[in-house]
Amino acid sequence: MLPGFFKNTPKDVLPQMWPLFKKYQIGESLIPKKYREMMMLASAAATKCPYCQTYHREVAKMFGATDQELNELALVVAESAFWSNILHVQNYDYNTFVKELQQIGEHMSKQK
Repeated sequence: MLPGFFKNTPKDVLPQMWPLFKKYQIGESLIPKKYREMMMLASAAATKCPYCQTYHREVAKMFGATDQELNELALVVAESAFWSNILHVQNYDYNTFVKELQQIGEHMSKQK
């Protein structure tokens, strides 16, 4: 079955986009399908796209994602937005942020 939105896509666009869709949406790639769908669901949630949210949530489940994993994913998405808002409202200096992140990484490397 070919969804209507594919049929409505301009004829010169679909031949270019279909190979990408086929590989990264429904085919095999380096990232296992379950995790790829969970990543796309996180992106869909961030962009607030109900079509993408429904699609990627259901496909993630088809590839083995559990309700518990998807609920945790919701928390991860929310936490990312939370800290992004904190940094933006504070107008936190980006270079300072990068420097501190590097220092944290160095410290964590020594802990191994």
